[in-house]
Amino acid sequence: MVYLLAIASAVFYGAADFAGGLTTRRAGTIPVVFLSQASGMVLLALILPFLPGAPTRMDLVWGAAAGITGGIGVALLYRALAIGVMAVVAPTTAVCAVTIPVLVSILLGERPVPLVAAGILLGIWSIVLVSRQDTGPLSQREHRLSGRRLPAGVGLALISGIAIGFFFLSLAQTRSEAGMWPILAARLISTTLFGVLVVTRKESLRMPKSVLALVVLSGTVDMLANALYLEAARQGSLSVVVTLSSLYPASTVLLARLMLGERLNGWQVTGVGCALAAILLIVSGGQ
Repeated sequence: MVYLLAIASAVFYGAADFAGGLTTRRAGTIPVVFLSQASGMVLLALILPFLPGAPTRMDLVWGAAAGITGGIGVALLYRALAIGVMAVVAPTTAVCAVTIPVLVSILLGERPVPLVAAGILLGIWSIVLVSRQDTGPLSQREHRLSGRRLPAGVGLALISGIAIGFFFLSLAQTRSEAGMWPILAARLISTTLFGVLVVTRKESLRMPKSVLALVVLSGTVDMLANALYLEAARQGSLSVVVTLSSLYPASTVLLARLMLGERLNGWQVTGVGCALAAILLIVSGGQ
């Protein structure tokens, strides 16, 4: 059941990123992120009274920490995507996001069995592969000429991935008895952060109704992904859950293929295959 929750969270994380990517083509990044975060927060606030949960102060503190780190991570990620190449930025962030919790969990004494450890390593590699794009001779030559400089946006992506990794870690520290309250605390903080950005940058929140509907859908799906991840992290091994949840680039790539007709290159096909193999290894090793 834990594996299904984690895999489902990856599917929904990828879907939310796909929907968010579509909306940013027609509206500003900051307004899109703010409205998607706010819509998810409102939805959770409406249904939370009907869900079980009795959070302590520390549960809410960890939730707030997740909101700060997650908000910073998302803001830096979108900035990196704006100035860099998505095929470079996305895997950098995803690999950092999964590596941080895995390393921390191992340092704290978690010891995955060999099959699960192999699945984790293969899952991390699949994230890199599934986000790669073929490059032409010109871009390869430019890359060689760049010397030791990092490609545009990669520095921000590294920091973003670390922040998102600590977002995963923070949510995992909350108790099962807290229910979904830590996520509400996290979303309240992140919405406030983006709201401040909207005001200080004097961003307009006006956008076509069709775009607004997609923004709300993105926020709703992202909230569902967070809830699934939180429940999985509370029930299972953090290193395994984070690895499975971080396979979301495969979901984004497949949706782009189905909805937009984007073709998968050899790297991405291999990456999807590696992701499936990683899931089989982790599930087999956990039995």
